[in-house]
Amino acid sequence: MRDRLSAARRVVVKIGSALIVDHETGQMRQTWLQSLAADVAARRAAGQEVLIVSSGAIAVGRRHLKLSQSDLRLEEKQAAAATGQIRLAHAFQEALLPHGVTVAQILLTLDDTEERRRHLNARATLQQLLDLQALPVINENDTVATSEIRFGDNDRLAARVAVMIGADALILLSDIDGLYDADPRACETARHISEIEAVTPDIEAMAGAAATGYASGGMVTKLQAAKIALAGGCHMAITDGRVERPLQALADGARSSWFLANATPRTARKRWIAGSLKPKGVLTLDNGACRALQNGRSLLPAGISKVAGRFERGDLVMICNGDGAELGRGLSAYSSADATRIAGFKTSEIENILGYRGRDEVIHRDDLVLD
Repeated sequence: MRDRLSAARRVVVKIGSALIVDHETGQMRQTWLQSLAADVAARRAAGQEVLIVSSGAIAVGRRHLKLSQSDLRLEEKQAAAATGQIRLAHAFQEALLPHGVTVAQILLTLDDTEERRRHLNARATLQQLLDLQALPVINENDTVATSEIRFGDNDRLAARVAVMIGADALILLSDIDGLYDADPRACETARHISEIEAVTPDIEAMAGAAATGYASGGMVTKLQAAKIALAGGCHMAITDGRVERPLQALADGARSSWFLANATPRTARKRWIAGSLKPKGVLTLDNGACRALQNGRSLLPAGISKVAGRFERGDLVMICNGDGAELGRGLSAYSSADATRIAGFKTSEIENILGYRGRDEVIHRDDLVLD
């Protein structure tokens, strides 16, 4: 199991509030955060890309605003998040500064991962940050997202981010070392489950309630996250994050529960493209472009001879040869209006034609499925 973390090219690490904030004092756990920073730096030095999804903004902010530790009104939670987000981002920045890691904060809601245009924009930003060797630290945008505050969906948000960015592994650092067949806090004979290949009704029945304190997710949302991750071809682990260097501990074989995907992120994405969407347009290609696609290349604007239908960036389009036979389907990086304007032209001419620099490919090979 330890090899799954080391073999992952891209890893998303989700941190629960109970790990960031000390329940007794309301203070941030700086020493633990510094140990996590050392873990992240080591992963990056080994060639892995790391993204962090962190809870804790409300828990940190409520103390500084001197708010009650009991249930807060929605407006109080949003106010706490507004001040807590700043302190949370600063804490990550300070912890990673000695390792020469640049931190970038991204605020998302579940809607940002579900609505197609916002999904594409978020994905492009995260990818660019990774390309620039920055570490994205992602928080829920609790200041505006009401339902996410009420239900504590950071586990699911982390899974959606993992699928969005094509991560190979999602690590949920929690206050428990995995899934048990009964609540280990109440049942001494509870059995630890180390590997899960599918989230079946029997597995879901093992979930208990959330722990007291700042944590709001519990095992229920972790299993919901596992469903999302597995559908996207991403392995997921639940492990005890309370120890120092929790990622190193996991790599060294610390007890955990691994949810095993039966596909890679790339193949899962292609399955989704092939079977889950309805085409909104048609791109007709010349013979040279048809051959290029068959050889594993992306679709460049020079190979497009005709654009039909009305579609926006990110929509599914059908790809046909000059005789009208369907070759496959893919997600267009351009709207139908812009694709029409650049069809037949070289990539180097896109900026002059459209007035902005878009992607070199109209359809990238990772967003393309051939018949």
